Amino acid sequence: MNTQTLEQMKQLRLYGMIRAFNTSLSSDSIGYTNDELIAYLMQSEWDDRQNRKIERLTKAARFRYSAVMENIDYDSTRNLDKNQVQRFASCAFIKGKENILITGSTGAGKSYIASAIGHQACSQGFKVMYFNANKLFTMLKTSKADGSYVKQINRLERQDLLILDDFGLKALDTLNRHSFMEIIEDRHGKRSTVIASQLPVEAWHDIIGEQTIADAILDRLVHSAHRINIKGESMRKKLRNKH
Repeated sequence: MNTQTLEQMKQLRLYGMIRAFNTSLSSDSIGYTNDELIAYLMQSEWDDRQNRKIERLTKAARFRYSAVMENIDYDSTRNLDKNQVQRFASCAFIKGKENILITGSTGAGKSYIASAIGHQACSQGFKVMYFNANKLFTMLKTSKADGSYVKQINRLERQDLLILDDFGLKALDTLNRHSFMEIIEDRHGKRSTVIASQLPVEAWHDIIGEQTIADAILDRLVHSAHRINIKGESMRKKLRNKH
């Protein structure tokens, strides 16, 4: 009977339930009432599916770092508002369709914080994609050549959270400028975007170029966005000095 039940669970892909049922059959298992056993099996299956969903979302996001909010360094020299950053852990900014702009010098930890926020969003079931900004623009240029541009833009639009890292290392040319405008326009008021950059937000206008488009992009991006401006020496340099 138990073998048949396990086989049926396997065919139905109830993997969490299979593990829980096997545990309940072991000699040292606590004695469950029927109601308790059903609740235990259901909870185990629910947890297993949630964990597998988080794994899928995290893998699809392609983060630069395996980062967690709990490991963010709040050293006083970094100028980080701990309350502000920890509030992002609730992902209320995603529900509110708000943006986060992270600035700071090379090695300040911008990518880590952006990745940590992204991992947190995945753990709450949000669809996230992480990109180095230059690589994203290169990919979009290639997609224009091979006819997959609309498909790529639609995929970006569907993400609950889009993270663009290292924005502003290169000035945008005409094609990239229009792609960037399309991405921000599609997401404005509908989805959240996190942008990390070595340059202060005030310098982004020149990086985008063409005043009218730059004004339109920044108006949509910066208006009511949360800002994190990291100070202090390079975290990479700090870690090297420790060793």
